[in-house]
Amino acid sequence: MIDKYWSPRLPYDTLKKDFMDIHPIARSFKIMLEKAIYHAKTCMQDSVKHSKERWDQSHETPYFKIGDLVLVSTLNFTNIKGPKKLKYSFAGPFMIKALHGPNAVQ
Repeated sequence: MIDKYWSPRLPYDTLKKDFMDIHPIARSFKIMLEKAIYHAKTCMQDSVKHSKERWDQSHETPYFKIGDLVLVSTLNFTNIKGPKKLKYSFAGPFMIKALHGPNAVQ
């Protein structure tokens, strides 16, 4: 049943499974719509899987050790004034003193 203050926006919303006397054209439309939704979902899942595989092939996780010299990106630094094109892209090199996780260092 349709709830009070709710009006269906799509034809799919009105085609509930508990209705027994659905017109054959409406039933075939519902089947076609369900197939299209299933196809769209599988295409999205395949696309996400393909993107993840491509990303995993081209990216390696960085491994840091204590004593390594690293550069720090200045992209999010807000305390450096002046024109953006004259700023250095990276600051450093800094020596790693301690590891606090795979990508967090001191």
